[in-house]
Amino acid sequence: MQAIQAFLAADMQQVDEVIRARLHSEVILVSQVAEYIIASGGKRLRPALVLLAAGALGYRGTHHYELATVVEFIHTATLLHDDVVDESNMRRGRATANALFGNAASVLVGDFLYSRAFQMMVSVGQMRIMEVLSDATNIIAEGEVLQLMNCNNANVSEAAYLHVIRYKTAKLFEAAARLGAIIGGADAGTEAVLATYGMHLGTAFQLIDDVLDYSGDHTEIGKNVGDDLAEGKATLPLLYLLQNGTTTQSDLVRHAVENGGLTEFAPILEAINTSGALAYTRAQAQIEIDLATNAIADLPASPYKQNLMNLAQFAVNRNY
Repeated sequence: MQAIQAFLAADMQQVDEVIRARLHSEVILVSQVAEYIIASGGKRLRPALVLLAAGALGYRGTHHYELATVVEFIHTATLLHDDVVDESNMRRGRATANALFGNAASVLVGDFLYSRAFQMMVSVGQMRIMEVLSDATNIIAEGEVLQLMNCNNANVSEAAYLHVIRYKTAKLFEAAARLGAIIGGADAGTEAVLATYGMHLGTAFQLIDDVLDYSGDHTEIGKNVGDDLAEGKATLPLLYLLQNGTTTQSDLVRHAVENGGLTEFAPILEAINTSGALAYTRAQAQIEIDLATNAIADLPASPYKQNLMNLAQFAVNRNY
């Protein structure tokens, strides 16, 4: 990831300048909350994806900086809303915005970021871009609702869980890659190729997040280990254990998912680590990454394409 960040350093500086300019509001609380969440770190994978996809197709203008910012604003808005819904108090190693400023401010500033993102996409002046982003934000919202419906449900199938991931997480990765293709003047086939790459990349990214929720160091992943279980989310490691664990393990997981909380976290963590659940989830993530890299194999060789390949490997091998 450091190599990718170094490659994109000059472009990301331009994106940061756009972010700062577009965060401005005469309403002080809006600026405070938005600045807090934007400045709290993060890997900026989605803006990087816009820049790399556009660069891989030879784009050398400036509209990709605006679109990278749009994607980051949409992502940040979803984080603000997610943390309120999940009642989270830590993200990226710091207190969440809702913990500091309250739920009402977080929701409303999330709305501000969504609306500012749509103001910005209009300024680029391409109907296709507006179509992609409006569709993406709608699908992301549906994914959020699907996830809410699945909370405390131990009967979620693996297919249904992957459906939520495709909507809630992978869709914005897909849109980011697609935007880079559009701004790069791609034909429909090449646009679809990059969208496929982004979708599989985003799916793998979420699956590795699922792994890290049971194996990561909270100082590195920036949240409390076991947060998903505490919220009653049956992520893929738990679904594997429900289907492949012993009767005792399966019953333990079912009770924990249906009731939430972390009272049974220690035995569940031990079961996850001894059952092959994490290895299985990593293997599924690797399948997604293989699909992602195969999708862009025929793009012309360039440093941008190589960094798209590198980004895919980072997504599946990371520990934060």
